Amino acid sequence: MEWTLGGIAGLVAALAFSYLVIRLAGLIAKAGKILDETRTTVRTTTENVQPTLVKLTDTVSLTNDQLARVDGITTQVGVMTTNASALTGLFAATLGGPLVKVAALSFGVRSAVAATRSRKRQAAS
Repeated sequence: MEWTLGGIAGLVAALAFSYLVIRLAGLIAKAGKILDETRTTVRTTTENVQPTLVKLTDTVSLTNDQLARVDGITTQVGVMTTNASALTGLFAATLGGPLVKVAALSFGVRSAVAATRSRKRQAAS
Protein backbone atom coordinates (compact mmCIF):
# COMPACT_ATOMS: atom_id res chain seq x y z
CA MET A 1 0.00 0.00 0.00
CA GLU A 2 1.36 3.31 -0.99
CA TRP A 3 0.84 6.49 0.88
CA THR A 4 0.33 9.47 -1.25
CA LEU A 5 0.36 13.01 -0.09
CA GLY A 6 -3.35 13.39 -0.96
CA GLY A 7 -4.18 10.20 1.01
CA ILE A 8 -2.28 11.42 4.07
CA ALA A 9 -3.98 14.85 3.82
CA GLY A 10 -7.38 13.15 3.52
CA LEU A 11 -6.61 10.93 6.53
CA VAL A 12 -5.54 13.96 8.61
CA ALA A 13 -8.66 15.86 7.54
CA ALA A 14 -10.88 12.88 8.40
CA LEU A 15 -9.22 12.51 11.82
CA ALA A 16 -9.60 16.25 12.51
CA PHE A 17 -13.23 16.15 11.46
CA SER A 18 -13.83 13.09 13.65
CA TYR A 19 -12.16 14.84 16.60
CA LEU A 20 -14.36 17.93 16.09
CA VAL A 21 -17.51 15.79 15.86
CA ILE A 22 -16.57 13.94 19.08
CA ARG A 23 -15.89 17.23 20.91
CA LEU A 24 -19.12 18.73 19.60
CA ALA A 25 -21.07 15.64 20.72
CA GLY A 26 -19.51 16.01 24.20
CA LEU A 27 -20.52 19.67 24.37
CA ILE A 28 -24.05 18.84 23.24
CA ALA A 29 -24.26 16.11 25.88
CA LYS A 30 -23.12 18.56 28.59
CA ALA A 31 -25.63 21.14 27.37
CA GLY A 32 -28.37 18.49 27.54
CA LYS A 33 -27.41 17.66 31.14
CA ILE A 34 -27.46 21.36 32.04
CA LEU A 35 -30.92 21.75 30.48
CA ASP A 36 -32.19 18.68 32.39
CA GLU A 37 -30.85 20.10 35.67
CA THR A 38 -32.38 23.48 34.86
CA ARG A 39 -35.75 21.85 34.14
CA THR A 40 -35.57 19.95 37.45
CA THR A 41 -34.60 23.10 39.34
CA VAL A 42 -37.45 25.10 37.79
CA ARG A 43 -39.95 22.34 38.60
CA THR A 44 -38.73 22.13 42.22
CA THR A 45 -38.80 25.90 42.59
CA THR A 46 -42.31 26.06 41.18
CA GLU A 47 -43.49 23.33 43.56
CA ASN A 48 -41.95 25.18 46.52
CA VAL A 49 -43.10 28.67 45.53
CA GLN A 50 -46.76 27.82 44.90
CA PRO A 51 -47.55 26.86 48.54
CA THR A 52 -45.65 29.92 49.71
CA LEU A 53 -47.72 32.15 47.45
CA VAL A 54 -50.93 30.53 48.71
CA LYS A 55 -49.85 31.14 52.32
CA LEU A 56 -48.86 34.71 51.44
CA THR A 57 -52.28 35.30 49.89
CA ASP A 58 -53.96 33.92 53.03
CA THR A 59 -51.77 36.13 55.23
CA VAL A 60 -52.61 39.24 53.20
CA SER A 61 -56.30 38.38 53.39
CA LEU A 62 -56.15 37.95 57.18
CA THR A 63 -54.21 41.19 57.49
CA ASN A 64 -56.87 43.02 55.49
CA ASP A 65 -59.56 41.58 57.78
CA GLN A 66 -57.66 42.74 60.87
CA LEU A 67 -57.16 46.20 59.37
CA ALA A 68 -60.90 46.43 58.71
CA ARG A 69 -61.55 45.55 62.37
CA VAL A 70 -59.02 48.13 63.55
CA ASP A 71 -60.69 50.70 61.31
CA GLY A 72 -64.05 49.90 62.94
CA ILE A 73 -62.52 50.21 66.41
CA THR A 74 -60.91 53.53 65.49
CA THR A 75 -64.24 54.81 64.19
CA GLN A 76 -65.97 53.78 67.41
CA VAL A 77 -63.28 55.48 69.52
CA GLY A 78 -63.79 58.66 67.48
CA VAL A 79 -67.55 58.48 68.12
CA MET A 80 -66.93 57.93 71.85
CA THR A 81 -64.57 60.91 71.97
CA THR A 82 -67.16 63.10 70.27
CA ASN A 83 -69.84 61.92 72.71
CA ALA A 84 -67.58 62.54 75.72
CA SER A 85 -66.82 66.04 74.45
CA ALA A 86 -70.51 66.77 73.96
CA LEU A 87 -71.31 65.43 77.43
CA THR A 88 -68.60 67.59 78.99
CA GLY A 89 -69.94 70.65 77.19
CA LEU A 90 -73.48 69.83 78.30
CA PHE A 91 -72.38 69.36 81.92
CA ALA A 92 -70.48 72.64 81.89
CA ALA A 93 -73.44 74.46 80.38
CA THR A 94 -76.14 73.04 82.66
CA LEU A 95 -74.51 72.23 85.97
CA GLY A 96 -71.18 74.05 85.84
CA GLY A 97 -72.56 77.54 86.49
CA PRO A 98 -74.94 76.57 89.33
CA LEU A 99 -72.28 74.37 90.93
CA VAL A 100 -69.85 77.26 90.99
CA LYS A 101 -72.55 79.43 92.57
CA VAL A 102 -73.33 76.79 95.22
CA ALA A 103 -69.62 76.40 95.98
CA ALA A 104 -69.24 80.16 96.30
CA LEU A 105 -72.30 80.38 98.54
CA SER A 106 -71.00 77.51 100.67
CA PHE A 107 -67.64 79.21 101.01
CA GLY A 108 -69.31 82.50 101.93
CA VAL A 109 -71.49 80.85 104.57
CA ARG A 110 -68.53 79.00 106.08
CA SER A 111 -66.49 82.19 106.14
CA ALA A 112 -69.33 84.11 107.79
CA VAL A 113 -69.88 81.38 110.38
CA ALA A 114 -66.16 81.23 111.11
CA ALA A 115 -65.99 85.04 111.47
CA THR A 116 -69.00 85.05 113.78
CA ARG A 117 -67.47 82.35 115.98
CA SER A 118 -64.19 84.23 116.03
CA ARG A 119 -65.95 87.43 117.18
CA LYS A 120 -67.85 85.53 119.88
CA ARG A 121 -64.64 84.06 121.23
CA GLN A 122 -62.97 87.45 121.28
CA ALA A 123 -65.94 89.00 123.05
CA ALA A 124 -66.03 86.20 125.62
CA SER A 125 -62.37 86.62 126.46
